Amino acid sequence: MLNRRELSKYFVAGGAALLAPRGIWSGGSSSSPQQSTAPTFDLLIEGGTVVDPSQNLHAAMDVAIKDGKIAEVSKNIPKERALKVISAKDRIVTPGFIDVHTHVFEGVGIGTNADHYCLSRGVTTVVDAGSAGYSTMANFHKFVINPSVTRIVALINIGVVGAAMLPGSLVNLDWVNPQLTAKSAMENKPAVVGVKIHMGKAITGAGDMECLKRALQAAEIAGVPLMAHIEDSYSPLPDILKMLRKGDIYTHCYNSRPHGILDANGKVLPEAKEARERGVLFDPAQGQTHLNFDVAEKCFQQNLLPDTISTDLTIVTVERRVYDLPTTVSKFMAIGIGLDQAVAMVTSNAARMFNYGAQIGTLKPGSEADVAIFELRDGQFEFEDSDGGKRTGRQKLFNKTVVRRGQVFVNEV
Repeated sequence: MLNRRELSKYFVAGGAALLAPRGIWSGGSSSSPQQSTAPTFDLLIEGGTVVDPSQNLHAAMDVAIKDGKIAEVSKNIPKERALKVISAKDRIVTPGFIDVHTHVFEGVGIGTNADHYCLSRGVTTVVDAGSAGYSTMANFHKFVINPSVTRIVALINIGVVGAAMLPGSLVNLDWVNPQLTAKSAMENKPAVVGVKIHMGKAITGAGDMECLKRALQAAEIAGVPLMAHIEDSYSPLPDILKMLRKGDIYTHCYNSRPHGILDANGKVLPEAKEARERGVLFDPAQGQTHLNFDVAEKCFQQNLLPDTISTDLTIVTVERRVYDLPTTVSKFMAIGIGLDQAVAMVTSNAARMFNYGAQIGTLKPGSEADVAIFELRDGQFEFEDSDGGKRTGRQKLFNKTVVRRGQVFVNEV
């Protein structure tokens, strides 16, 4: 079995190796001829269709990279200007995808490996949604976040332990300490970018509103947003949404459980519309139980689309229904979101949700050289929601190559 250091060079994704060492190229990549003068760029991605919503780009363009940054995006950049050239012919080139809801505290609870299941699928940045609390964040930061090739930032859980919590673990409010949560958040910045609360009655019992108050207090002290997991909550959704601030996130927004986003007649709650107008952000995060196609489609029909698309990736969901972020993006395309809009939700929109400490989610010159190259296949693809509902899509994204801070990983699937 590969250890973490080895995985930083050789990832295995669905049986396909991703090769990272410099000078090793595969699957349509080639070196440019030797030049008598020094090339301008380290890497050139040529011949692809650039889809970059941050710049309203959807056109045949080349992308040049220098010193781990995007250097130029334009048509017909000469190959001779680059040390290495990758062909993206007949493929889509986007900013590296950002998954704003994952669990990647590998080896703890439900955490999976970000390099294996995210970077290998074109996802260069992930947000861990509360896998660690104040008692475990330092270890998560040191042993998982720092060594990862994937950029990982974290939301600190208001619970002392984190998402490995057992049912009823927030019933005892002695385990919900806003001061210690905020202290750990600030000690672990810039890796910690927000606070997370799990508002389901199985976790909080009847004390969910007090837990929410404490989570908001921690977020205020630390100066970060709050992400609220709201599903099958004890308190009604309108009461919860009224507490959320501009920039806070309602995640699992399209679930079918009690106290959901729709009323008995299938209409979006007015409090949800008001929250959107107030600047609360909506994120679907499918996970095991959190996405229902019927709910999502009714919300779309009433003009309540998500701000982002995310997976709630865990050791369970990487194996069934969810799989990865490109599959989830394709799933939302199947239920009515266009390609460019979907890409925006996992690039430019996601980049605005938190302070990542870097310019990501864009291919603007000077930004991080995090780039994903996808094949957009046509066909009949069946997708499944968390309740077993099925939809058929006509297109699906498959990652072929990813560039993380200028380093190339080739997916040989």
